[in-house]
Parts: sequence; structure tokens; C-alpha cells
Amino acid sequence: MPLPRHLLPTTVVGSYPQPDWLIDRAQLSKVVPRTRMQELWRIPEQFLEQAQDDATVLAIRDMERAGIDIITDGEIRRESYSNRFATALEGMDHANPGIITSKAGAKTPVPRVVGKLRRVQAVERRDMEFLRANTSHAAKITLPGPFTMGQQAKNEYYKDDEEMAMDFAAAVNAEALDLQAAGADIIQLDEPWLRNDPEAAKRYAVKVINRALQGISVPTIVHLCFGYAAVVTGQKPTGYSFLPGLGDTIAKQISIEAAQPRLDLGVLKDLAGKKIMLGVLDLGSHNIETAAQVADRIRAGLRYVPAENLIPAPDCGMKYLPRDVAFGKLRALADGAKIVRTELTG
Repeated sequence: MPLPRHLLPTTVVGSYPQPDWLIDRAQLSKVVPRTRMQELWRIPEQFLEQAQDDATVLAIRDMERAGIDIITDGEIRRESYSNRFATALEGMDHANPGIITSKAGAKTPVPRVVGKLRRVQAVERRDMEFLRANTSHAAKITLPGPFTMGQQAKNEYYKDDEEMAMDFAAAVNAEALDLQAAGADIIQLDEPWLRNDPEAAKRYAVKVINRALQGISVPTIVHLCFGYAAVVTGQKPTGYSFLPGLGDTIAKQISIEAAQPRLDLGVLKDLAGKKIMLGVLDLGSHNIETAAQVADRIRAGLRYVPAENLIPAPDCGMKYLPRDVAFGKLRALADGAKIVRTELTG
């Protein structure tokens, strides 16, 4: 479908709340899974795909009813934004995951890489085909970025993490080409872990992102953020350590979290020439913004980004919010963008 031509087209970052009848949201709220967690699903295996299809239609209709211009499938079939794709690759020991210990001492099971990483089959192609068949809106699909997947894996095969990330990138690229053929209007890479290791990001993040996006002709996005508000508590940073480096990627758009951390939007000057997907919904609060609040945040972005290059969005994925809150915030997003669009065009 053609992309919207009007100024300030609205979109979502990716995920939308999964219904309580589909997934154990209480258990999900405690974790962002890196390995597969089939026990999260409430539906027996033989009925799970049908249930996920039904829940995906609900997410699509909510986004449409809210007035969002560029929608996704809500990532309803995923336990997390990254684990479904990462764990589908050959080269992982799924029976014996690795453990990564955070700076805070938390231990997380992660994919353990014991052989060459290869994409042996399509992972999200059916998701994209289903989305395309169920909406006339412009449709975006998301993939975990190669740098982030490398940061979330235990490397027991490659000589270094850069070599591993390049094979993640080749796998992402093969998938992205498939998704483009399946009708994706926009393809987004989620790279929140760029900020986890800025030194490694400086060395090879641009290289692996560009490899992942090689040959893609539809618009592409790199999304980075400070983590889900429901999981990352406390004050978030007001700036990104690696943001200027993204100017060297071949991605057409950069997506950033700005509302909750009250980001210093002066950093957007480092990305001249890119379109900016600007987070204007604070997902750290269940309070639903007014359209006027959203409009003010959009106007703040317009001080640094031309209107034709600004795409209002939530800060991050919305999967950890209650569904009524997520819907209300999306409606405020659409209404706030309409206010500013009218101011610009008369």
C-alpha cells in the first residue's frame, strides 16, 4: 500500500498489548524473554496459531480505529521483540541456554551460540502476509537488529562478537528481503542494545546494520530506546551515547524514545538528512496524554526537524501496557498530530 503523503504520519514502534486470554501477562511483566518461553502462552499448542491470528486482528483494528497511519501486526505472536527470530536460527544450543549477568548482577538465560548462525527458513513471512491481508493501511514489520542479538547471546563459537554479529546481520537481511517480497511497506530493525556497549557499537554497529539492510528498497528504520518502561524503572538518561553514529547507516529513518526520558532534542541535529520517528507518548505512565500534550511534544521536535521528516510515535513498544491505556494513547497520538498538521497546512 502507498505510504501516507500527508505531513506528520503517525505510527507505532511495533508491539501492542496481547490479550490476557492469550498470554500470561502477569508472568510476562517480570521479564523480556531472550530464549523461548512457551509456558507464557495460555492456549494449547494445536490452537495457538489460530488464537494468535485472532488477537492480531484485534491489534490491527485497534490501531486503525485509533487513527494510526502506519501500523504493524502488534508483534502478537512474539514472547519478546527479539527471541522469536533469534532462536529460530541454526547454530544455537536450545537445550542448554547461556547465562548473561547484567551490571546489576541479574542473571538472564540467553541463546548460546555453538555453531555458524544461519537462517534456514522464513520466520516472520507469514506474519507479514497476514498483516497485508488484513489491512489497507501502510504496513510495517519489525526485526531484531544484529547488534542487539549479538549482545543478547552467549558466544561460544566465533572468534569475536563482531564476527558473530555479521552472521546475525546476514540472517536478518535474508529475512528482510523475504518480508519486502511479502508486501512490507516499511522494515524496522530494533537496536535498543546499541547503548549497552557504546565502544563495541562504535567499532562495528554501522557495519552490521548496513549489512542487514543491504538490498532493501522499501523505507527502513533503526529503533533505539532505553528499554521498556515496565522493566527499566527509575530515571532514564536524557541523551544517547551512540546516536550520531546512526547518521552513517543506510537506514532512512531513526526512531528514538524522547517523551519519558525528556530527551534533549538538540541531539536530533546530529541526524540531519534522516527522517526521525519521534517518541511523543510516555509509556512509563498509565495516564493517557491529551491531544494537546502530544501536539506540544510534536512542536518541540519541529524546532529541530523539518515537518516532512518527522513521524510521531510512541516511545517504545506498548506490549506491557493495559490495552485500554494503549488504545487511548494511540488515539491521543493521532489527534495530536492532526492538530499540528492543521497548523502547518491550514
